[in-house]
Amino acid sequence: MENVMEVKKQEQRLTKKGKETRTRIIVAAAKLMFERGVAGTYVEEVQREAKVSASQLYHYFKEKRELVLAVIVYQTECVLDAQEPLLSHLDSMEALRAWRDAMVQLQIERQYQGGCPIGSLASELSDMDAAARSELEAGFMQWEHSIRRGLRTMQERGELRADADPDGLALALLTALQGGLLLTKCRKETSPLEAVLDAMLAHIRSFVV
Repeated sequence: MENVMEVKKQEQRLTKKGKETRTRIIVAAAKLMFERGVAGTYVEEVQREAKVSASQLYHYFKEKRELVLAVIVYQTECVLDAQEPLLSHLDSMEALRAWRDAMVQLQIERQYQGGCPIGSLASELSDMDAAARSELEAGFMQWEHSIRRGLRTMQERGELRADADPDGLALALLTALQGGLLLTKCRKETSPLEAVLDAMLAHIRSFVV
């Protein structure tokens, strides 16, 4: 976790031009790692994709591991931002259904490629790098928190029964989503994702007053 904090501190000290160059490197690395995986992405390829010199790249990232941590942060922001404004307002069954439809449509637009960018990174890195695993966990917690906040709002308004567990439901919904995305990636069609999200929304609906 200390490495992640140090990377973020370094970013804060950069000039505007420096931040732009650093971001260009991260975006290039994120694209390649999403397409090829972390192990299949080499620093030299990132350098060419970002159109920077080797000295520039190593100025911002002393080693590939630092770049990977920055990619995790970037991909987390991209994944969550892509779900807005729906993700911040999952406080009704209608909103949950709209979010479900948006997640399915996104996979269709991507032609079922890549699955979840955060999930793919987690699958590859969680057992290999403690700092990466910690950053990935934090990203998933942000996602889960957004879902939980919407469900708690429903419960506070009296729309969900008192015996509903927003925390457990949010975790289950996110877990179901990740599994659905993985099978959608494997099968190249959205029926796994649709089935699991529909099952979870039906379960949540069973608590509606």
